[in-house]
Amino acid sequence: MKDPDVIEVVQEAAPAEVAELDLYQKREKIYTRKIEGFYQRLRLFTGWPLLLGYYLLPWVSINGRQAVWFDLPEREFHIFSLTFWPQDFPLLAFLLIISAYSLFAVTVSAGRVWCGYTCPQTVWTSIFMWIEQKTEGSRNQRIKLDKAPWSAEKAARKSAKHAGWFFVAFMTGMTFVGYFYPIRELFWELATFSTGKWQILWTVFFTLATYVNAGWMREQVCKFMCPYARFQSVMFDRDTLIVSYDPNRGEPRGSRKRDADRATLGLGDCVDCDLCVQVCPTGIDIRDGLQYECIGCALCIDACDSVMDKMGYPRGLIRYTSENELEGGTTHWLRPRVLGYVAMLIVMVGVFSYNVATRIPLEMTVIRDRNQLFVETTDGAVENIYKLHLVNMDGSPHAFTLSIDGIAGAELLGNTRYTLEGGEDQTISLRVRARPEALSAPSTEMTFTVVAEDMPSLRAVAESRFMRPL
Repeated sequence: MKDPDVIEVVQEAAPAEVAELDLYQKREKIYTRKIEGFYQRLRLFTGWPLLLGYYLLPWVSINGRQAVWFDLPEREFHIFSLTFWPQDFPLLAFLLIISAYSLFAVTVSAGRVWCGYTCPQTVWTSIFMWIEQKTEGSRNQRIKLDKAPWSAEKAARKSAKHAGWFFVAFMTGMTFVGYFYPIRELFWELATFSTGKWQILWTVFFTLATYVNAGWMREQVCKFMCPYARFQSVMFDRDTLIVSYDPNRGEPRGSRKRDADRATLGLGDCVDCDLCVQVCPTGIDIRDGLQYECIGCALCIDACDSVMDKMGYPRGLIRYTSENELEGGTTHWLRPRVLGYVAMLIVMVGVFSYNVATRIPLEMTVIRDRNQLFVETTDGAVENIYKLHLVNMDGSPHAFTLSIDGIAGAELLGNTRYTLEGGEDQTISLRVRARPEALSAPSTEMTFTVVAEDMPSLRAVAESRFMRPL
């Protein structure tokens, strides 16, 4: 039997504390402060080319055709002067692998620079934040505006902001659909309200997706939806370049006058101004150490450097550095892990480039008739029946000549010349006749060759077997 006094003493010494954790907390809006600096200008030079490329590429024409156009109904994928087909999907898979390895290599070396400078979520969020600042004012003005009761001025500013958001979102959605549907036709059909239901559906979908992701969710996408934020930690090592606060130099933090002697006050370089927090698009405090929410945008570096300049302190209290460097060591750039990624990338890019450069836009498959192994003619010859499938993956029409090789004296029965339009495929049924004395075995290897008459380099070869009686 338990002693009640003992239990009571334990309860008094260590009372139970039960805390309730709400997993579905309401999002707290982040009011970012505008900041200028080197890294902010760098973001402009990385983001604007991507934006211009995204919006302008569908409007560029090459030889009367949209330069980048993924024609799903026709199963044609036009990328500048090249046309790819479903048969080329291994190249696409290879390209995705190269992209993944590139991302891994960059992450191991320089952390989340992709997130901070070139990720579409970051770029579009920056545009939406710029519109917000232009219509609603600075950080303090936006906070004051949200707390103020509704008025004509508040309604006008909010309406202008959302109108700007919807315009950018609509242009983004329409442009995305324009990669799969001729954008000139799409633009005119949308302007005249004559477009089809599917074009309207996808345009509305991507418009709303852009509006919600960049306008309302913002950091939520980076923190909870993006898988890259979760698995990046396994790619970091002590030499990875990350945005970090130097506690050895900054602590103990505290406010002081500009001309105060920090050594006399016993303070570090950090003045505890919280500007690094106010400019952060994900709302974190970089002084708390490396966090998965950090996207490596370096806005906190620009903010901190501006304060250091005003205080007369050296820059770099918050900087791109590594754990080894923070602890007094050096950053090892040429380490085996990085070299391995670079070597693999060089090999994969080389193989991919070679395959694209030597790619022949012609495909031929040969299937021998399995219902009837062979046919013996009255004059003693042997015939086999074949079915050929030709695909002209070139954008231009060509006349092709078909021939066979491997069996002496063998002849093709039927038409040996075929004209295929660009992107056309044909299924051909034909017979091959050979004399028994030319066949050394019951199964003899032979090859079919098809060549474009106006382009000898456009050729395809397929192997098959010729059967005779035992």
